[in-house]
Amino acid sequence: MSVLRVGNASGFYGDRFDAWREMLDGGELDVLTGDYLAELTMLILGRDRMRDPSLGYAKTFLRQLEGVLGTARERGVTLVTNAGGLNPAGLADAVRSLAARLGLDVRVGYVEGDALQRPDALTANAYLGAFGIAACLDAGADVVVTGRVTDASLAVGPAIARFGWGRDDLDALAGATVAGHLIECGAQVTGGNFSFFTELPDGGRRPGFPIAELHPDGSSVLTKHPGTGGAVTVETVTAQLLYEVGGPDYLGPDVVTRLDTVRLDREGPDRVRVTGVRGTPPPDTLKVGVNNLGGFRNSMTFVLCGLDVPAKAALVRSQIEESVGTEGLEFTLARTDHPDVGDTEAASALLHVHLRDGDRSRAGRAFSAAAVELALASYPGCTLTTLPGDATPYGVFTADTIAQDAVEHVAVLPSGERVPVPPPTVTSGLQGASLQHETLTRGPSLHATRRGPLGELVGARSGDKGGDANLGVWARTDTTWAWLRGWLTVERLAELLPETAPLTVERYELPNLRAVNFVIRGLLGQGVAASTRFDPQAKALGELLRSRVVDLPAEVSA
Repeated sequence: MSVLRVGNASGFYGDRFDAWREMLDGGELDVLTGDYLAELTMLILGRDRMRDPSLGYAKTFLRQLEGVLGTARERGVTLVTNAGGLNPAGLADAVRSLAARLGLDVRVGYVEGDALQRPDALTANAYLGAFGIAACLDAGADVVVTGRVTDASLAVGPAIARFGWGRDDLDALAGATVAGHLIECGAQVTGGNFSFFTELPDGGRRPGFPIAELHPDGSSVLTKHPGTGGAVTVETVTAQLLYEVGGPDYLGPDVVTRLDTVRLDREGPDRVRVTGVRGTPPPDTLKVGVNNLGGFRNSMTFVLCGLDVPAKAALVRSQIEESVGTEGLEFTLARTDHPDVGDTEAASALLHVHLRDGDRSRAGRAFSAAAVELALASYPGCTLTTLPGDATPYGVFTADTIAQDAVEHVAVLPSGERVPVPPPTVTSGLQGASLQHETLTRGPSLHATRRGPLGELVGARSGDKGGDANLGVWARTDTTWAWLRGWLTVERLAELLPETAPLTVERYELPNLRAVNFVIRGLLGQGVAASTRFDPQAKALGELLRSRVVDLPAEVSA
């Protein structure tokens, strides 16, 4: 067949439970993938494994699989998932046991070698590529389970197996990488979390899950099953393409994908063609995600109603610091209050008090009890939204690199044979970071202007990568793009989002997408698991930017 139809039924550990059934029943597929892993997920699985060494994989996948494995076999749909997490061999055994219990003949392969032995880490995993998955499929696997591979590899591996690509088919690999990146987050490419969700046919109520129709040259068409919600448009695809990326050089273990070569064209209703993608040799290193337990944390929130909010917050701060000391304390005052209103909630601000410490007892009841004890001995109207509780452990994520040839990437075939997957012989020498592009600063706009929210003219999508955040902004028209690329500089971003001002911010242009992408280094501190930020994964950063009222070009309408 000249087209490989790859669907996705999971974008994270906790995604829509029934999506596997919906995708298998909704129409024709060759492969169905499921992405369960994220930086935070690896920490969760690491803690599971500490309690029980037989765990370490996404248990939800097994419950989902029980209801659909027979259907997948009946319809000849191959299943590929990274739900193996820290224990792909354990999940592969569990899948075999499930198949036997259901009376099904299922050939299971798995990929391992990503787990690295680091005594000082809870988890350390290299991001493997797609050729191990392809080896399992070439050997006739019906189900392939992996540990930490790149998210896009779940789609690239089946394409390698179908079309026979080799390491030097860089453009094809890059095209498939784009397709894999687009479907990896499930419904995010079909209208989920979309800036203009009110324009979707169903108002964004229940977007369907995506399908990539892959072609032998690496080009693809993004679509979804007929009759499912949401939409697949050039803009929904653009939004997902900008998600959690850096510069135009999208590094992967098999290829560096040039995002500035991607071309998106509407082919028909709910069909967007992706063409023109170019690839260059991959770096000689692999990314390594490392999770460690950072200590313990606890939080209490005070409600400050009415007048003298700053003074009330200052009083609480001094009282808490006197009780437990200053080390590890963090105070965040959210001015959610409005003046001269008739109900308590609208008149109140929230003071969030966080404590992180290596000592569980200090971060636990000693802290939360100190906050509660202020109920009758602090500011007027003192009340809290939280009950006293114990501290909970938190994790710290860091990214590292390792030489490609230092990792033992292995495909374990359905027969049990272990097949080494050699690293690429031609690499770019890049050291695990995107090529740096010049930060651009342009002169003042000469447009006549009107005041309005930036989001009238642009969409945005933002997300997290460890302690960094990315913020992609796209223009809806060529006219808006001509204005946006000169107007939205790093300096302008600092004015609109002051928390970015003291940080290192990289700015990249993607003219084919009418988009600029910002990488904001250190915005999320030690990563989502350690963050006390109100938006710890920067998911809402793009919408915050769109809400800012600015001088828009008067000649461009919303």
